Amino acid sequence: MRAAVIRQDCNGQVELKDVPVRALESGEALVEVEYCGLCHTDLHVAAGDFGKKPGRVIGHEGVGIVTKIAPDVKSLKIGDRVSIAWFHAGCGVCEFCISGNETFCRSALNSGYSVDGGMAEQCIVKADYAVKVPDGLDPAQATSVTCAGVTTYKGIKVADTKPGQWLAVFGIGGLGTLAVEYGKNVFNNKVVAISNSDSQLELCKKLGADLVVNPKKVDDVGAYIKEHTGGGVHGAVVTSVTKTGFNQAINSVRPLGRVVALGLPSETMDLSIPKTVLDGIQVLGSLVGTREDLAEAFRFSAEGKVVPIVEKRPFDDINEMIDEMRAGKIQGRMVVDMKMKKKN
Repeated sequence: MRAAVIRQDCNGQVELKDVPVRALESGEALVEVEYCGLCHTDLHVAAGDFGKKPGRVIGHEGVGIVTKIAPDVKSLKIGDRVSIAWFHAGCGVCEFCISGNETFCRSALNSGYSVDGGMAEQCIVKADYAVKVPDGLDPAQATSVTCAGVTTYKGIKVADTKPGQWLAVFGIGGLGTLAVEYGKNVFNNKVVAISNSDSQLELCKKLGADLVVNPKKVDDVGAYIKEHTGGGVHGAVVTSVTKTGFNQAINSVRPLGRVVALGLPSETMDLSIPKTVLDGIQVLGSLVGTREDLAEAFRFSAEGKVVPIVEKRPFDDINEMIDEMRAGKIQGRMVVDMKMKKKN
């Protein structure tokens, strides 16, 4: 099969090459991949930022059709459309797995990082961890929900904003636009979108954002948000790839507000201890979402409440897509269509 594998020097690009498909083991299923989205985490993995993984097949925003199952598999059948998500599998028995926090399992396997992922014509999944894509949900759009969607959906759940309360979204890219949609259409929040890009903020207005802020155009982001939200937001989710957005979020929440970190910049955020104590601010991390979170996120998209913005590209464009994402030139998510041919 054809697959996008990390180069030996882990230079941030991938190599398209033919690789063999191994035999299925107990509990596994083989998926013919229809679409696979490109995520910023893929860029980190390809560059060796989380540890060098030369030869690994990237991709954890995959959707495809089950074509083969191991004899002991009961949860899937041939013909099912399923996800290929970052959370490939957990141990199933640790304190995190049995308490509804399975993504924090210390033995977790991750697609496109510790096991081969979905940026390939075929992919092997753990059957019990491959969430079914509901009928009526476009499979190309479903790829975005598989990672960006469920990550922001779970992040807002962790922020615990109530209907009518203010939610701030820092960093408007593939994750941020979905966070705006979930905040407005699922959690019934009033949403503030924060981005350095006016074009992204215009998109957020169309998606329903109640307030947009370009940090380049205001003196103090926190003060501006507090002034326009009656004292600050109740919760903030931060998808930024630099620490600036995290620090701005801390200064934008009202007392007892929650700041939920979703992005993964390799930096340290600043946190005033007196402010944290005196305002009762909570800072939490949220790691993608569980299988149940993903099933819920899929349902909201199938109902039309959250509609991912996707651009389909041929497999041969993968390195161009990586360059464009690194340069911040995209809106929504770029998705490889495994059957699309590259134009000459």
